[in-house]
Amino acid sequence: MAIVTVYVTLILAGRRTFDQVPATLQPAVEADLASTGLGTDGQPLGD
Repeated sequence: MAIVTVYVTLILAGRRTFDQVPATLQPAVEADLASTGLGTDGQPLGD
């Protein structure tokens, strides 16, 4: 979904937080971030 990519980009740019993502899109946004090794804050996941 393109809107998921938009929210991921906004989180990475620091313009939105995960809590600002609509609840219906949060699982997809979280999965997209995780697939690139990032947490919901846009930072690398700890080992």
